[in-house]
Amino acid sequence: MTDIHAQLQSEFIKLNNAFLAEPYLAIDKRIKLLKTIKSRLIDNEQALVGATSKDFGYRTEFDTVLGDLLPTVKSLTDIIKRLPKWSRNESRSVGISLWPSSAHIHYQPKGVVGVIAPWNYPIQLALVPAISALAAGNRVMLKLSEFTPHTNAVIKQIMEGALAEHCIIVEGEADTAAAFCDLPLAHLLFTGSTSVGRKVMQAASKNLTPVTLELGGKSPVVILDDVNIKEAAKTLLFGKLNNAGQICVAPDYVFVPKKLEHQLVLQLSELYKKHFKQGVEGKNLTSIVSDRQYQRLIATLQDAKDKGAQVFEPIEGHQVDELKHRMGLHILTQVNDDMRVMQDEIFGPLLPIVSYESLQQVIDTINADSSPLALYLLGHDKDKISKLSSSIRSGTLAINDVLMQVTADQLPFGGIGESGMGHYHGIEGFKTFSHARNTLVSGKFNPRTSLLLKQNKLLIKLLKWMYLRR
Repeated sequence: MTDIHAQLQSEFIKLNNAFLAEPYLAIDKRIKLLKTIKSRLIDNEQALVGATSKDFGYRTEFDTVLGDLLPTVKSLTDIIKRLPKWSRNESRSVGISLWPSSAHIHYQPKGVVGVIAPWNYPIQLALVPAISALAAGNRVMLKLSEFTPHTNAVIKQIMEGALAEHCIIVEGEADTAAAFCDLPLAHLLFTGSTSVGRKVMQAASKNLTPVTLELGGKSPVVILDDVNIKEAAKTLLFGKLNNAGQICVAPDYVFVPKKLEHQLVLQLSELYKKHFKQGVEGKNLTSIVSDRQYQRLIATLQDAKDKGAQVFEPIEGHQVDELKHRMGLHILTQVNDDMRVMQDEIFGPLLPIVSYESLQQVIDTINADSSPLALYLLGHDKDKISKLSSSIRSGTLAINDVLMQVTADQLPFGGIGESGMGHYHGIEGFKTFSHARNTLVSGKFNPRTSLLLKQNKLLIKLLKWMYLRR
C-alpha cells in the first residue's frame, strides 16, 4: 500500500468510525452544520473571489459570484428550509393483502460519501454535492482539483474546526484521485470528463460503490426560424463567454436556419464589440485556466482553419493573449465533422455555427452523437419545440435561455448516457445520498402470519381471486 493509499484509508476509517458512532445525525444538527457553512461562505466572499482569480490567472468577480457563490448559497438556503420535510418518513400503501400492517420509506444516511470536484467551478461543484450529502446525514470526503490550490485553501479554512469532523478535504493529483476511488465509499460523485468518468466507475466497481457521474459532451443550440435573432445572439454570447466557456453545460455549437446564418454572425460580432470592446485586454473576460487548456483551444482552432472553417474574430488583434492564456470569442462557420471542434467538447470561447434547412437534419445530426448534458432551443413555435424536445434525449433542456436551468434549486441536475448518470440538486440530491429503506410495520394484531403458516386454502383462494385474474 502506497503512502497516499494509507493516508486516505486512515482518513476514511476516521470518518467512518465517526459515522458509526452517530449513524443518524439529528435533523437539527444537520441544519446547524449547513447554517455554519453558509455563514462562513458569505464571510469569505471576497477571499473566494480573489482566490479563484489567482487560480485562473484572471477571473471576473461576476463569474465567481454568479457561477460559484450564488448557486452554492442558494442551494444551502433551500436545503435548510426543506430538509425537515424531506427527511420525514414517506408513507406508502400496502394494499389489502398486507392488512393490517403499515409501510413507509425511511431515508437513511449511507455512510462516508466521496465527492471528486473539477476546476471550472471549484466552489459550486465541490460544495453543492458535499452539502447535499451532509444534509442526508452522511460524512464526506471531498477531493478538490489540483488546478485550484488558492480556492482550495479558502475552502479548507471554511471547513476547519467542528466542520472537519463531518467533511475531510483531500488534495492531490491523478495518483491521489485514483487512490480516492479505491476507497470503500458508500457513494461516489464525480464531476469531469467522460473518459475519466469511465475510469472512476471502473475503480468504484471493485467495492460495489454506487456512483453519480456528472460529465459533459457537446451541448447543442437549435435556433428556430421565428426567433428574434438579436435576442438569440445575446443569449448565445452570455452562455459562451460566461467563465470563458469553461462550463459543462455551455452552448457548444449552434444550428441556425440557413437564411439566418449571416444575421447571426453579424449580431454576435456587434454585440461582442459592444460588451467586450477591449477584447482580451478587458476586465470582463475570464482567462483560460491554464496554459495547457489554452494551447488545446489554439490547436483546436488551427485544426478547424486547416480543414476549411471560416473564422470570424469580432475584434481583430485583441482576441488572444498567449502569455496570460486569454481568449476572446471566435465564431466558426463552414465546419464539418472531421474537425476537432465538432468532435470534442470545446470548453472555451469557440463557437461553431452549422446552418440547416430541415429540423429532421438537426435531429439526426444530434442523435448520431452521444446524448448531451444540455439542449438549448431558441424560438417560439410550439410544434417545432415539441418535436425537438421529444426527439432528442438530453440531461437538461432550456427553452429561450442557457445555463440557468442548472441554477433552479428544485430541479434535478444530471446527464444521460455518456453525459452522466444519476442526479443531485434539491430533493433529488438528498435522495441520491440516502438509502430509501423499505419499512413494514406490523402490530400485535396480525392474523395474516397464522393464516400463511397454515397455508390456509380460503386465504389462498381469496388472494388468487384478487390478484390472479385478467
